[in-house]
Amino acid sequence: MHRTDDPAEPREAGDGSRGDDAALRAQNAALRRELELLRDALERIPLGLCAFDGEDRLVLANARYRDIWRLPADVVRPGATFRQIMDATPGRETTASRSRPAPEPGSEGTRWREWQLDDGRLIEVVVSRRADGSCVALHEDVTEQRQTQERISFLARHDLLTGLPNRGVLREQLEQALAGSRRGEPLALLCLDLDRFKPVNDTFGHAAGDALLRQVALRLRECVREVDVVARLGGDEFAVVQRGGEQPAGSTHLAQRIIDVLARPFEVEGHVVHIGTSVGIALAPHDGHDPETLQRNADLALYGAKSDGRGTLRYFEPAMNERIESRRGLENDLREAIAARQFVLAYQPRFAADGSGVVGVEALLRWRHPQRGLVPPGEFIALAEETGLIVPIGRWVLEQACRDALAWPSHVAVAVNVSAVQFVRGALMQDVLRALAVTGLPARRLELEITESTMIRNPAAVHADLHAVRERGVRIAMDDFGTGFSSLSHLRSFPFDHIKIDRSFVRDAPERADLRAIIRGVAMLAEGMDMQATIEGVETLEQWRAVQPLGCSAVQGYLFGRPMPADAVARVIAAPSGP
Repeated sequence: MHRTDDPAEPREAGDGSRGDDAALRAQNAALRRELELLRDALERIPLGLCAFDGEDRLVLANARYRDIWRLPADVVRPGATFRQIMDATPGRETTASRSRPAPEPGSEGTRWREWQLDDGRLIEVVVSRRADGSCVALHEDVTEQRQTQERISFLARHDLLTGLPNRGVLREQLEQALAGSRRGEPLALLCLDLDRFKPVNDTFGHAAGDALLRQVALRLRECVREVDVVARLGGDEFAVVQRGGEQPAGSTHLAQRIIDVLARPFEVEGHVVHIGTSVGIALAPHDGHDPETLQRNADLALYGAKSDGRGTLRYFEPAMNERIESRRGLENDLREAIAARQFVLAYQPRFAADGSGVVGVEALLRWRHPQRGLVPPGEFIALAEETGLIVPIGRWVLEQACRDALAWPSHVAVAVNVSAVQFVRGALMQDVLRALAVTGLPARRLELEITESTMIRNPAAVHADLHAVRERGVRIAMDDFGTGFSSLSHLRSFPFDHIKIDRSFVRDAPERADLRAIIRGVAMLAEGMDMQATIEGVETLEQWRAVQPLGCSAVQGYLFGRPMPADAVARVIAAPSGP
């Protein structure tokens, strides 16, 4: 008969125990897998990990822990005491770690430690201790991280090019030093910038300029003591904070040493270059009780040093404030003068030496100030060049001179003086072409007068522009010939149409045969190079008699005609007068 088991009937005794064993085995297997997973995770984490029991004996440590501390396996073994491991650990705890304050509320049982190894590496440790005395510690090699942080912090406070402290650090140092000065400690701030640095950049390129600045920084560091601070303010500007010592003797000695050291030749990318520096000095607390005032006054002293001819040092004087305020007022007036068209032109005729009459006129700028009256160019041209205002002023002069020249006979040319700043700003070529186009004056009737100093400041740019305008028919004259350092080399490097011999050769020509010989030689040189030669500054009949037979093609000076308005030029041209 077919038998069906009744589920209600009891099973055999062995069936339940076999089921429990299977469940236990499964549970143990799962636990082993979890332990293996945990062990694998501990070995894979990028941090070192170790655990100690309540008796400070090692329970476990991963491989990263051993690698970080470079400890042998026989030291890092379960059961090893904390003291045994520490005795084998190289280096020492850092001061920052030892002085760290107690944990904040909420982080009880956790402590941060830092360890400096003998090989220079920095290890950060976070230790979490449990109530039973056992602990777990995480270890991280933070050497690269700290180096990166330090680099970022350094770059935020230092000049990237030279490695010198920047303006922010300078201010901090001044604040600290000023606190000392209030207690009687002497303090001097020296501000300096480089002379003739721009030609190095223009001639050899910015890479050469950067290399030069790095060498300057090295020399400046060698000039100062450890307690002094050298900072780069930007461009070619530097500052030195000098603490202690006798003042002003100490700062005078340091400034003169800096001037002498930077006057020595530099070798930059295979080129020998010569620069220099000027230094302005302010002393605390006499010249300022705060960083801004002290630095401003040192800058004013620097401006005074540069005005004295460069390569010099100047201390701040209260009168400098008055001068700078006057200069600021003059600059504002100058800007207003451009907008209000307060400038006028006067013209001085140039006569043919053979008595045939006027061959040209020179345009001379005047400023008709509403309060000061007629201001001569010597009082504002330098400021106009320094501020760049000479560019719009020069643009107006070119156009007005061309417009006035239209009223004169076609053989009379008008000469306009141009500034080196107009070349540097790249405005001259465009302004010349615009003036000719707007007025309709033929290019052959316009003559540009440049000085030797203009040629020296940026020879490449000047030569390029001069060639470009000359190709369009504009004449080029060298003004004040003979006063520069390399007059003859300029004549060789550029085909001038006209040489104007400086008035300094004329003044004593009646008494000095050597001056007459120079004038004759220049006149012969000009004739041989197919150039005109004009002798300038003839003011007396005796001077004219001395220079007349020397071969110049034209003459200019008060003896023959003073500067005059444009409408008077036509009458002079028409009059039967001349040398």
